Amino acid sequence: MSALAGLRVLVTGGASGIGAATAQRFAEEGSAVAVLDREFPGPAPRGVTAVVADLSDDAAVRAAVAAAVSALGGLDVLVNNAGIGAQGTVEDNDDAEWHRVLDVNVLGVVRATRAALPALRESPCAAVVNTCSVAAWAGLPRRALYSASKGAVQALTLAMAADHLADGVRVNCVNPGTAHTPWVSRLLAAAEDPEAELAALAARQPSGRLVTAEEVAHQIVHLADPRSSATTGAVVAVDGGMHGLRVPAARP
Repeated sequence: MSALAGLRVLVTGGASGIGAATAQRFAEEGSAVAVLDREFPGPAPRGVTAVVADLSDDAAVRAAVAAAVSALGGLDVLVNNAGIGAQGTVEDNDDAEWHRVLDVNVLGVVRATRAALPALRESPCAAVVNTCSVAAWAGLPRRALYSASKGAVQALTLAMAADHLADGVRVNCVNPGTAHTPWVSRLLAAAEDPEAELAALAARQPSGRLVTAEEVAHQIVHLADPRSSATTGAVVAVDGGMHGLRVPAARP
């Protein structure tokens, strides 16, 4: 039997992309899973509890987390995956857009974790995994706002890990590279030459391809696994080598 069987898991942003892949992976391992999102394009997978909330609304988040905890009978794992993207330099986004993105990407993690902590403290194997980004490490063009938000999530992960070590709550994060998610698909669809844009995104990762949602989900599940009990305050790259490798460009 999987060590993940019976774990009670809540995944934010679980309706699509990395969140959906993560929820599916936990469910396949026998975990009891709830997903939180603003809206669901269709019914939740069989056996998965869906709760609706906008992460910018603290009261709604508290109510949704409470509903998930009630449905699951407790909580062992929180995956803070929900987030939104942004493009542009520091000149391109106005104050309202900065507030909107930081409110979801940073304060959304705060709100969900704050609401979940009372239940997590009751768990014998509590874990929080935050979805961050390689943008927290690498300077990417036209990603000033997004990078700032993810840099904050990475720093927040380390602070949370220190604060809640005594509570028995492990906190880690994953830093995906460019992943084939609905947001990236929308960026490609809006590009003048989608094929060229896809090739450029793939080429900036040493592996020469985009990361898959399933690959990120695998690392999230690994960090949440009770057998990873010595791992807290870790930042794990899932980026095809983008953060740490410097390999020569392929010669024609």
